[in-house]
Amino acid sequence: MVGMYLSGFGNEFSSEDPRCPGSLPEGQVTFHTTPHLSVVSLQNNPQVCPYGLYAEQLSGSAFTCPRPTNKRSWLYRILPSVRHKPYTAMHCGNLTEKWDEVEPDPNQLRWMPFTIPKSSEKKVDFVTGLHTLCGAGDTKSRNGIGIHMFTCNTSMVDRCFNNSDGDFLIVPQQGEILITTEFGKMMVEPNEICVIQQGMRFSVNVFGETRGYVLEVYGAHFELPDLGPIGANGLANPRDFLTPVAWYEDREVATGYTVINKYQGKLFSSQQSFSPFNVVAWHGNYTPYKYNLDNFMVINCVAFDHADPSIFTVLTAKSSRPGVAMADFVIFPPRWGVADHTFRPPYYHRNCMSEFMGLIKGHYEAKEEGFQPGGGTLHSMMTPHGPDRDCFEKSSTALLKPERVADGTMAFMFESSFSMAVTKWGLETCQRLDKSYYQCWEPLRKHFDPNWRPSKQ
Repeated sequence: MVGMYLSGFGNEFSSEDPRCPGSLPEGQVTFHTTPHLSVVSLQNNPQVCPYGLYAEQLSGSAFTCPRPTNKRSWLYRILPSVRHKPYTAMHCGNLTEKWDEVEPDPNQLRWMPFTIPKSSEKKVDFVTGLHTLCGAGDTKSRNGIGIHMFTCNTSMVDRCFNNSDGDFLIVPQQGEILITTEFGKMMVEPNEICVIQQGMRFSVNVFGETRGYVLEVYGAHFELPDLGPIGANGLANPRDFLTPVAWYEDREVATGYTVINKYQGKLFSSQQSFSPFNVVAWHGNYTPYKYNLDNFMVINCVAFDHADPSIFTVLTAKSSRPGVAMADFVIFPPRWGVADHTFRPPYYHRNCMSEFMGLIKGHYEAKEEGFQPGGGTLHSMMTPHGPDRDCFEKSSTALLKPERVADGTMAFMFESSFSMAVTKWGLETCQRLDKSYYQCWEPLRKHFDPNWRPSKQ
C-alpha cells in the first residue's frame, strides 16, 4: 500500500485494508417508519468487532481538550498492543536529555556533514543511529525539545520504535526511508518530511547509507501556523499533507519482536511474539503524516527590505505564550528575489530564540562555503550571526534585478524559544565540530566614512 495516501492536515480520516472489507465497525440498524428509512450507526467500540479484531484507542490529547485540539484515533487490530513482556532498560547510545553533561557554549557552532557508518564495518539501524545534538527542557514535565541526527545503514528487522516522550519531525537528507507505522506505510525521500506523533509505533527501512535530522517536541503537537492577513491560502496548504492508508501483517515472530520505548529520556525494550503492525482498520484525526517541501507556497517581499524568516514556517509547536513557539520548522526554498534598494540576503541578527540550521541539498545563500548538506549550525540565544564577508561584499554591490534565489537548494531551521544546551556528543564525541567557523566573519572590514553625505536630488 506504499504510494497510497489520504490528503489533508488534521482531518477525521478512516481507512481499512482492502483485504478485509467492512473491518471498520458499524452499529445496529435503526428503523424509522416515517419516512421508511434505515440508518446504520457507527460505533467505536462494539461488543464484537468485525473479523474478531480488538478495538484500541490511541489518545494524543487529554479527553477533555477543546474539540479543535482533541486528538485521538481508534485502531482495530489482530492483537492489542498490551500483550507484551515487561519493559527492561536498554543502552541509550548517544540518545540523551542530559543537558548539563558539558559546560554551556555560547559561540556560533557549525558541524561538518555527520559521518554515516559503513555497513561493512558495523550494522546500524535508525534507533541505534540516533544521536542527540542539543536540546532543552524536560520530558517529565512535558516541556522541551531535542534535536537529533540519525545516521544508519541497515533496516530495522523485527524491531519497532515508540516515543512516549513526544513527537518526531523527521527530515531525511541522504537516502529515502520507508516507514511502517500502525496506520500504514510512508515512503519519505529527501526534500520531504514526516511527523510521527507521540506513542505511535514505527519501523524504518533504509536502502543504503542514510542520514537525516530529527526535531523532537515534548508536550505539544505540530500544527499549521496561523496565516493572519495572508488570508485563507498560502505557506503549507493542508491538502498537501499525506497520511498513509491502512495496511496490516498477521505475522508471528518465533524469535521475538522487540518494541523499543523512549520514556522519560531513556530507552526500554520489551518482547512480544507478533508484529505490532497488525492494524486492519482505523479512524480518527491522530495520525502520522508526510509533506513534500516543494509544495510550499512561498511568500516573499516584492517591494523593499528583507522579511523575517517566519514567513517560511511550515509547522509550529506552540508554547503556552501567545505568539511564542516551543519550536518552529522553517524552510528556505527556491524563490524569486526582487526587493529594491535592499540588502537581499539574511540580515545580521541577534535573536531571543535559538536557531539550528540544516541543509538538505545545495548551497545556502548567506554562506556558500563551509555549510554543507548533512551538516548543521547552531546560533544560540542572543549569539550574533549573519552573512559572511564574501556574501556581504557581493550583495552590497550587486545590480538589483529580479533573480532566482536558492535554486537547487533546500535549507531549513529548527527555531526554538528554549535556550538549548549542546551535548557532549555534539561538542566532542562526533568530531565533526568546525572550530574555524568564527573565521568566516573575521574578514569583515569597516566601511564607515564620517565624511559621507546624502546625495543632493
